[in-house]
Amino acid sequence: MKVSRRLILLNANRPNVEQSINGTTSKHVLEASHVHFSYENKYTVFNDINLEINENEFIGIVGPSGIGKSTLLRILGGFLKPTNGEIYLMGNKIVKPVPELVLIHQSIITFPWMTALENVMLSLRTKKLSEDDMEKRAHAALEAVSLQGFAELYPKEMSGGMRQRVAIARALASDPYVFLMDEPFAHLDELTAEGLRQEIYNILFSSENPLKGVALVSHNLTEVLELADRIYILNNVPATVVGMLRVDMPRPRNPRSEIFNEYLDRLYGYLTPAGGKIK
Repeated sequence: MKVSRRLILLNANRPNVEQSINGTTSKHVLEASHVHFSYENKYTVFNDINLEINENEFIGIVGPSGIGKSTLLRILGGFLKPTNGEIYLMGNKIVKPVPELVLIHQSIITFPWMTALENVMLSLRTKKLSEDDMEKRAHAALEAVSLQGFAELYPKEMSGGMRQRVAIARALASDPYVFLMDEPFAHLDELTAEGLRQEIYNILFSSENPLKGVALVSHNLTEVLELADRIYILNNVPATVVGMLRVDMPRPRNPRSEIFNEYLDRLYGYLTPAGGKIK
């Protein structure tokens, strides 16, 4: 798919990805180191979680329902504080939410009284930009998700897939380093979700897009296999990383292919109570 060069606007005044925000360096874009998390009632959700996102990498996080995948995503974004352990963005410890980490919820959040363009511009209101610059960046973000020509539509005039694209464009316009995606296709019908999944990797990792990493939480193993470069598998109580699966399939990936189903069988196998660590 062709992406407009106007997306260069999204990259303005941005530090090189090889450097952290404070000038230090890190080989990982985002890293969780020895993360533990317990509720106030002492129930332990995670025990010694370690994972990382490398530059231009899409990771998946899967596990049984209720194991804490969404909680982990919120810890990665600085929205929840781990009981022990650290989260690092470009080598800098994260202790609160920062603009460089954007969480995309499973609910499609668009404001019905705003047009698509106004919804995207909302993410730029806190930046010191002129109205004209905000509009240019919002148009560039909409074009990145193939919504050029739909800027003046209101959410009620758009399909679910279009509204989710608006939410992704709004996140892109804010110039993040990492997307944290929590079941982003859960409320779309399967045909719409499949179509968006087929495009989302190229949208996010365009050569002109400043985004450098994505973490996707999903219960849909087919969805994760279609998108991820590596998949972290959570299991046990408290949850631990029982394995990491590297997905060596060319894109676009065919869910009906033999190799795809071999990967799928491995994932199912390691999510069962009798499953072990992935070799």
